[in-house]
Amino acid sequence: MKLLLTSGGITNTSIANALFELVGKKPSETTLAFVPTAMNASRNDKSWFANDLNNIKKLGLKLFDIVDISALPKDVWQPRLEVADVLFFSGGTSPHLMRWLKESGLKELLPEFLKTKVYVGISAGTIVMSPTLALSDEAKKVFYKEKFGYDEEDGLGYIDFYIRPHFNSPGKKENQKEFLEEMAKKISPIYALDDQSALKIVDGKVEVVSEGKYFIFK
Repeated sequence: MKLLLTSGGITNTSIANALFELVGKKPSETTLAFVPTAMNASRNDKSWFANDLNNIKKLGLKLFDIVDISALPKDVWQPRLEVADVLFFSGGTSPHLMRWLKESGLKELLPEFLKTKVYVGISAGTIVMSPTLALSDEAKKVFYKEKFGYDEEDGLGYIDFYIRPHFNSPGKKENQKEFLEEMAKKISPIYALDDQSALKIVDGKVEVVSEGKYFIFK
C-alpha cells in the first residue's frame, strides 16, 4: 500500500517528487482523481482550496478529474476512481469526509483500490487515515455534530499512529506543540507536519518528506 499523507498538499518539489516515485510514472502519464468532499462542510474562506487545486494542476498530469462522492451516485463516481492512478482527498472537515466514505460505499472499495493506486491526503484527507479522528479540529467536530448529528470518532485505520497537519500555524490550539504534547500522553506517536511536510508510506514503512518543519511526539 502506498500513501502520501500531507498537511498542505503538493506544496514543494520534494513532495511532488515523492508522489511520482510512488506512482512510478511520469506526470504526463499519470491520471489523478481529486475528491473534494471534505471541503463541502467547511465554513471558512476557500482560497486554500483554490491553491490546492492549482498546485495539482501545475504538475502537468495526463488527466486531472474532480469526483465528489457526496454529489454523485456510486455508478458514476466508481468508474472514474477506477481509472485513476492517484486518489487524492481534499482538506476540510474530517467528520464530513469520514461520513461520506462510509455512506457512499467508498470505504469498502478502498482496500482493493489501494492495491494498485496511490492514496494522497491533504489535512482532513490525511487525518481520516488514523485509527480515530482524535486530532481533527475540535471546533469543526462540534459544528458538524450540531448541524449534521454526526459524532462518530472512528477513522479508516490504515495507519497505527496519528498525524496533525498545519503544525505551528497560528489560530488553533490543535496546531501547537503544547497541545500535542498533552495529546501524546493519550495517543501516540503523533507526527506533527507543517504545510511543507508530508509522510511517504510504503507497506507500513514511514519516510518523512519535508522542506519545512515537523515533530514526532511520543
